[in-house]
Amino acid sequence: MKVLVLEDEDAIRGFVRINLKREGLEVIEATTGEEALAVMDSGAAPDIAILDVMLPTISGYDVCREIRSRYPGTGIIMLTAKSQDADKVMGLELGADDYVVKPFSPSELMARIKALSRRMRLHADQPADRLESGPFCLSLTERRMYKHGQEIELTPTEFSIIKLLMENGNKSVSRDEILDQVWGKHYFGDLKIVDVNIRRIRQKLEERPSQPVYIETVWGYGYLWKEEPDREVH
Repeated sequence: MKVLVLEDEDAIRGFVRINLKREGLEVIEATTGEEALAVMDSGAAPDIAILDVMLPTISGYDVCREIRSRYPGTGIIMLTAKSQDADKVMGLELGADDYVVKPFSPSELMARIKALSRRMRLHADQPADRLESGPFCLSLTERRMYKHGQEIELTPTEFSIIKLLMENGNKSVSRDEILDQVWGKHYFGDLKIVDVNIRRIRQKLEERPSQPVYIETVWGYGYLWKEEPDREVH
């Protein structure tokens, strides 16, 4: 697996590089947002990008937005020294799959990388298969989603969430179960990451995200994929 590490502090970048290489990962380093985007555009784009938030010029958030827009299949993990909920949510809203708060241990970072990698590889070696519901088709081998034949670009995490919900069509799935199934049972974060991703998915799937038709909220519990919605709001 190829991993891009965007971090302007030499000591932290070196610490991350050494530990990732010990795990057999190929590491590409960048010290600025401009360098990171140049790497992405070089034709040797990494599988996962680890992005520091606080940078001298282009912020990690801006890099995240650009990567997610241009390379939707790339996994993104944000590194931040801030632990406030607002900072976590911002990265997730911009398309990050996960976040790690500084200071962090090598084992924590590797756990996040491995969990994200599993989501990205899901069903990659299985025979052709798909999930269909209403106007939607989820291709498990292509890892793509279509609505009325038009592709909807999804992050690896969004794909995993939708797959879980569609497999449990018309059945409530708890936030805890989504967290366990998508991020792993030993995930260090909180349930807010689930809600932010659902909100982001609705922006892509629903005609009116504030009045969702396909992904219903089960208050105090979780979410439900409605296989035969009463109507689609136009």
